[in-house]
Amino acid sequence: MIDVPVIDPEKCNGCGLCVEVCQHDVLLLVGEIVTVNTANDCDWCTNCEIVCAEGALTCPFEIVIS
Repeated sequence: MIDVPVIDPEKCNGCGLCVEVCQHDVLLLVGEIVTVNTANDCDWCTNCEIVCAEGALTCPFEIVIS
């Protein structure tokens, strides 16, 4: 399974902030809902999750620096 951000379409208001901060075009705004473009690789920066004021986006991974 590819680790990508998970979007709750019921919470997403389509503001597009997460799309703007995504450096690898993993997130796309389609209509009024953000979707995941699995053709591109997520670099797990979690910026999308940070800017989502609605809590509609979660990153199911954790970066551990040892």
